[in-house]
Amino acid sequence: MKQQRYDVVIVGGGAAGLSGALTLARARRSVLVIDAGEPRNAPASHVHNYLGRESTPPGELLAIGRGEVAGYGGEIVEGRVASAERLPGEGEKEGGFRVVMEGGSSVEARRLLVTTGLVDELPPVPGLAERWGREVLHCPYCHGREVADRPIGVLATGPLAVHQALMWRQWSDDVTLFRHTGPEPTDEEYEQLAARGVAVVDGEVSGLEVTDDRFSGVRLAGGRVVPREALVIQARFTARSAVLESLGLAPVAQEMGGEVIGTYIPTDPVGATEVPGVWAAGNVTRLTEQVIGAAAAGLMAAAAINGDLIAEDTRTAVEARRRG
Repeated sequence: MKQQRYDVVIVGGGAAGLSGALTLARARRSVLVIDAGEPRNAPASHVHNYLGRESTPPGELLAIGRGEVAGYGGEIVEGRVASAERLPGEGEKEGGFRVVMEGGSSVEARRLLVTTGLVDELPPVPGLAERWGREVLHCPYCHGREVADRPIGVLATGPLAVHQALMWRQWSDDVTLFRHTGPEPTDEEYEQLAARGVAVVDGEVSGLEVTDDRFSGVRLAGGRVVPREALVIQARFTARSAVLESLGLAPVAQEMGGEVIGTYIPTDPVGATEVPGVWAAGNVTRLTEQVIGAAAAGLMAAAAINGDLIAEDTRTAVEARRRG
């Protein structure tokens, strides 16, 4: 860190954070990005649906972004933020924030942008974590094309499973819904599944079969193995909200289709939180956002932050002029 106080400190260096940093650096703001180096999409081989960067490896996209931010004078450091606290203001000048790193060092900022993302909590089935982002998937728009026309399984752990099975049917005509611990489909849902040719398998799943380092089947508790080449799950999306919680913001539950799918920090449409001077963008506040959406959210939040800083700069200048 080249200085002790910045216009904006950004906590999190993924797509949302780097996009916000790029926007602010181009606006001639001093900006510091603190990144713990734990991108959510690290297990994935490529980023998809990102116009102009389709199929770019996640690490390569971040490296490009870091270079662009640095090219405009933005700073990026590796580290983990433990907490943040508000500082007292003076006159028309707001006090800003102190950002405390693990280990005790700190830096000050006039405004904060938190883009810490989320953690995917997987169902407790042996083998899922090892194949996550490879053949164990959750988003058809992220991975559907890559497993198109292959045998796909859907692991039911909640009421969204039928919706998932019908959705993934768009990419393959060989889709099997594994009941596992999910609720039994309604008569209407059974009819929908049958009409679309989706098989339903009763019984709990005990693990995955892997052949030559490739997922090859779903193993049921009774020992039967159903050959599959991809398995769709519903992860629980838990916002990495510790920094925001240290400022008094509480995560709330996100529901979808009658199921709680995770927690997030609420913001307004441009990312402002209930704490003045603090914005959030990306998956920490929008659980289902894809990479390109997170980047767009970082841009929107950064523009709002810059506007807020301009307003403060103007108030301070007017106060100074009146003092003569």
